[in-house]
Amino acid sequence: MENLKLCESDYRFMQVVWENEPVASGKLVTLCAEKLGWKKSTTYTVLRKMCEKGFLKNEDTIVTSVIPKEKVQAYESEYFVEKTFDGSLPKFIASFLGGKTLSEKEAEEIKRLIDAHKEG
Repeated sequence: MENLKLCESDYRFMQVVWENEPVASGKLVTLCAEKLGWKKSTTYTVLRKMCEKGFLKNEDTIVTSVIPKEKVQAYESEYFVEKTFDGSLPKFIASFLGGKTLSEKEAEEIKRLIDAHKEG
């Protein structure tokens, strides 16, 4: 799997792009100032870095994502389960649920997801 791991600040920057794309780079500077407290130079530095890494493209001052949010989230989730629970999804689920209870609707949705992803 390609490395889609992002540090926290890069992920927050990508969130701004994903929520507003396609977005003019000047507008992105304004959004990052409002949402992240960043200076113009910081926004342009991170934008350049994310373009170099292949996450974004900036064509004619219009910024769009190359990698969708769902793909980054899937990678992050898999990385977390691998690192924290030795790759065991059942261990992760048991830990996540802890003492929580699921609503009937949540339980049905999880069962549906499991059925949709079963081997064979």
